[in-house]
Parts: sequence; C-alpha cells; structure tokens
Amino acid sequence: MGCARWWWNYALNLCNDTYQHTGKGLSQIALNRVLPQLKKAPETVWLSECYSQVLQSTTLNLTKAFKNFFEKRAAYPRFKSYHGRQSAQYPQNCQILDKGVKIPQVGVIKASIHRLFEGQLKTVTITKTATGKYYASLLFDTKQEKPLVVVTGKVVGIDLGLKDFCITHDGEKTSKYANPKHLKKQERNLARKQAKLSRKKKGSKSRERARKLVARVHERISNARQDFLHKLSRKIVNDNQVVVVENLQIKGMVCASPMLRKRNHNLAKAISDVGWGIFVNFLDYKLQDKGGLLVEIERFFPSSKTCSSCLYQMSAMPLDMREWTCPSCGTHHDRDENASKNIRAEGIRQLSVLGTRTAAEGGDVRSKGGRKSVLRHSPVNSEAYAVPKGSA
Repeated sequence: MGCARWWWNYALNLCNDTYQHTGKGLSQIALNRVLPQLKKAPETVWLSECYSQVLQSTTLNLTKAFKNFFEKRAAYPRFKSYHGRQSAQYPQNCQILDKGVKIPQVGVIKASIHRLFEGQLKTVTITKTATGKYYASLLFDTKQEKPLVVVTGKVVGIDLGLKDFCITHDGEKTSKYANPKHLKKQERNLARKQAKLSRKKKGSKSRERARKLVARVHERISNARQDFLHKLSRKIVNDNQVVVVENLQIKGMVCASPMLRKRNHNLAKAISDVGWGIFVNFLDYKLQDKGGLLVEIERFFPSSKTCSSCLYQMSAMPLDMREWTCPSCGTHHDRDENASKNIRAEGIRQLSVLGTRTAAEGGDVRSKGGRKSVLRHSPVNSEAYAVPKGSA
C-alpha cells in the first residue's frame, strides 16, 4: 500500500511537471516505462520489492482519473496522504480459499467472505480504512447480461429535499421519507472527540488512539448513511419500473465558489450530509439490474413553482414558502408533494416524446453526468517521455 501510494504521488507529480515544461501529458505506457528505472535507482530500489502488477494498476487508475477529469466527470487528481485511506490492487494471480484470500507475495490472508459469485475472479483490492480495518473487494466476471429495459410499469417521481429526504408520487399516492440527519445526531459526540484529539501531542501514541476514535465516529456516520440509502433505494426500485428524479448540481448547491458561500452557507453541511448523489447512483444501478429506467429531468425545470393541476407557473417561490394556493385554479399545494407530481409528469412526457427505444439505447433521456468512466485509454492523445533525475 505504501509503494502504491508513493508511485501514485510520484507519477502525478511527473505528469504535472511534464505538462508545465512541454504542454503534453503522459500516457499509461509512458508512465510504466519509468518504473524499471526507479527500481534500479539506489534511492528507490525498495520499489522492486513490491508486486509489479500493483504499481501498474496504480498507473491505470491514475490515467482513469485524468480521463474522468478531462471529460468533466470528476475533479483533478489529488495527492494521497499517509494518514488517509490506503489501498492496493491485485489484477491477477489471486485465489479464493476456504478460510481467506490468497494474493501474490503476501500469501493467504484470513477473511470472512460473506458472498461469492460464479465466475472468474479478476481483481482483488485490499483496503485499509482510517480506523485500521482491512477489507478485500473482489471483482468477478460473471458474464451476466443486463436485462432489456422495460417501461411498462409504475412510474414514480421523486423530489429530493432536506426537511424530508425525499417525497415520492406514483400517480396514486404520495409518500414522504424523513431525513435521518446522520451527521447532526453525532455532532456533539464528534466535537467532544475532536477536542480531545486537538489537545494531544503530535506523534504520540495517545494522539493516534484519539485519532482512531474520531475516525470511528465518521465511519459510523458513513455506515448509517449507506444503510439508509441502500434500503430506501431498494424499496423504491422494487415497487416501480421507472424512476424520475431531478438532475441536481449538488456541487454548486454546497457553494464550491467563494462568491456563493455567503448565500448558502447554512445549508452546505446539510446538503453534504443528506447524500443525494449517492442515492441517485444506487437507484441507477439497481434499476439497470432489474431492467428498469432512471430518467433525470433538467435541473432548471420549475417543479415547485408549477401547479400540478392547471400548470400555472408562479413567478417566484422562496424556500420558506412550504405551502401555497394556485391563483388560477385555487388548488392548495404542499410544495414538495406538488414538485414530485410535476417531476413524474415531466418524466412521462420525456418518455413519450423521445420514445422507449431511445431510452433503452441510452439516448438523451439518461444523463451522462456523474457516472464513472469505463474507458481505459490515456486522457490525452499527445504524450512526452521524461526520464526522472538521478535514475540509473
């Protein structure tokens, strides 16, 4: 894990320096050519002790990160810290035994394997969390074909919020799911443990113990959030065939720009804690496994300001207005319930206009934003080969 982290940082720094001097990037092949020289250099001869496929997998992950950045799916790759989460990826020569996992150069590691798949084992990723726990992520090639998309079923519209996590409408009834507020429940406990950590001397054993206590609180919050999102997304997918949501710009809502931070500072923590993006990702892959469809409507669609009965649109709708009466038809609306009805209606309209064939083929109904890239190519066509200083 240490070698993989060091090589990631070294390769990222090499890419940055090469681009600054030549204006060109480094491909996966060019980066891998640097590894034999580093293994022979006296300062970095310890890299030869690491399994070669681990370092090459790190190079592949770095080029993927650049690819996602250039296609605007992710932020620019960052340097990895020794004090954060650690991982090492083994792309081949791994085996699953009765009592554990066998990986090259390490041997058999005892593990509690809760589920196995029928297929070829492709990759094993060993991860160490901030709390000192080790996990193995097993990637199998099951050769399982995804079912065809079928849209002849129930359609549900989902309005995501903060007071209530989400409000759903399936054409017959409206359901509200409360926001569990995982971070707020642990804020006092987290602040107390962080205060103890700040008083410890850096580099001491007591500081390391205090750091693990803080990490456990963060881990508990993350596990609770994931559990809630998995259960709710599974319930919605099981009950519906088509799910319609808004394509929210969550990064902009938490005020990444310093100029906007004053406007939305009070909601930034709540928006980050609620996990809308993770929830939509969970809905997406579970619907794909089922043969369902996720429809994302435009984020600027006026779902809250439009009357679901007569389609009259209000000129303004501040956040503190939770209920309103339509001046055209006189219908009294709950803000979030009305939004979920409009979102569902807009999703059905998109399906009727674009057609189920377009949706099934991955047309304009499905948004491309926020999804992981499966491409293994270099992020740039041009490359420059550089030899690090002091190499043998």
